[in-house]
Amino acid sequence: MEYDYGKNKEENPEPAEADIAGTLPDWLQGTLVRTGPGIFSLGETSYNHWFDGMALMHSFTIKDGGVSYKNRYLRGDTYKANMEAKRIVVSEMGTMAYPDPRKNIFSRVITFLNHTVPDFTDNCGNNIIRYGNDFYATSETNYIRKIDPVTLETLDKVDYLKYLPLNLVTSHPHYDKEGNTYNMGTSIADKAKSKYIIFKVPAATKEGDAAPALKNLEVICSIPCRSLLTPSYYHSFGMTDNYFIFIEQPFKLDILKMATAYMRGVNWASCMKFHPEENTLIHLIDRRTKKELATKYYTDSMVVYHHVNAFEEDGHVVFDVIAYDDDSLYNMFYLDKLNKKNGNLGSSNKAYSSPKCKRFALPLTDKESEVGADLVKLKYTTASAVKEKDGKVHCQPEVLCGDVEVPRINYDYNGKKHRFVYMTEVGMSAVATKIVKLDVQTKKKQEWTAENCWPSEAVFISRPNAVEEDDGVILTSVINTTPGELGFLLVLDAKTFKEIARARVKAELHMDMHGYFIPQSS
Repeated sequence: MEYDYGKNKEENPEPAEADIAGTLPDWLQGTLVRTGPGIFSLGETSYNHWFDGMALMHSFTIKDGGVSYKNRYLRGDTYKANMEAKRIVVSEMGTMAYPDPRKNIFSRVITFLNHTVPDFTDNCGNNIIRYGNDFYATSETNYIRKIDPVTLETLDKVDYLKYLPLNLVTSHPHYDKEGNTYNMGTSIADKAKSKYIIFKVPAATKEGDAAPALKNLEVICSIPCRSLLTPSYYHSFGMTDNYFIFIEQPFKLDILKMATAYMRGVNWASCMKFHPEENTLIHLIDRRTKKELATKYYTDSMVVYHHVNAFEEDGHVVFDVIAYDDDSLYNMFYLDKLNKKNGNLGSSNKAYSSPKCKRFALPLTDKESEVGADLVKLKYTTASAVKEKDGKVHCQPEVLCGDVEVPRINYDYNGKKHRFVYMTEVGMSAVATKIVKLDVQTKKKQEWTAENCWPSEAVFISRPNAVEEDDGVILTSVINTTPGELGFLLVLDAKTFKEIARARVKAELHMDMHGYFIPQSS
């Protein structure tokens, strides 16, 4: 049974009670808020790429053994402009919007100027994040939208540029136990320099503070781009108790090409290029000194979207990522490819570079080591780091497993040594067909799958006062394409990976990207 990626999804803003099969744990209380594209065509215009669709947030509120569901479109400036014009008038990464040919020449000139120095979209459909006490829908532009996670109403528009010269910011920040948030973004050609900036947004000092959390933003450090007008694209970064890990990969944005894309009749995504002939630089930043380590680490060319986790052990920083051999993943999500005649969910595609979960180990010292020596002294990994004549360290990863994406862990172990990772299994289709639990020590996997069911990101929720790492549940939104059956929120026992409940939703679920679980006490 096929899923129609290009079908516009209906809005259901009023909460509807789900039908529960099984029993939810009595301690599981809170709201899972997720987001992803929901509108793909408007009037005579359509988006080219699935990521471009207008953001549709949805939530599963779990309370006293029941689940209520609602969804609501993010009503940002992009949504309002498109709806008012009854056509797509705001460009996205994979879709360039052109003015109605019936518009006058002045309108067309303004549109051209807006694309030469682009004012990016606020169609924030990639993730839900937290700064202070506030929650935001985010993509990767300089705009984020504050939301009410209870009603899913769209609130303030926030521009990072008011606080830092950031043109692009990740939608995968890190959080510490004190409530601080850490994120990073790219500053392009500011004062003739392009750089990556890591920043901290402190925890809220008091409840009800109406001022934006970003007003207290602190810059931790900046890393110069290796080239002024072709900064690296990145989607996430790593963090341990004492270090940040940033991968400057040879998947680059060409800023000059982006500035001329509109008049050349191409989208901005075409201005991103993978350079397989270049190395991937690994930057290790000391959180205490706020400076990058002098050792220059690098690995072979690769493309990484998602970090899994990172930790420190015996003089090493170890980090796991989901890595690709090239940039083919983005192209897989053009709607004409997703909806091609034989493009059923789960079907294979030979043009797609399948992802691998890889482990890197960075030795923190190499002063007494000889050239050619492997500096990694950890017994449990085959990852290597070889010192070269110029002093650089060439890192080679251990492959933990393949065909997996959107990793999640027990977040209590973020920055610390973990054993379990929860992911979707994608195979050669780039579309999830299973939920898997990987034991990184034994390399063994447990899985959940069901016929005609397509799960989303597996979110781990820890049992209160849990002692063991996998003592909790997994939540995932599942699309069910079996005729006459409903989509559902799946609840798995994280330890046994057995289904303990599903909440069947009386609304059409949509494929989403990422989300955030808000415990009831929050």
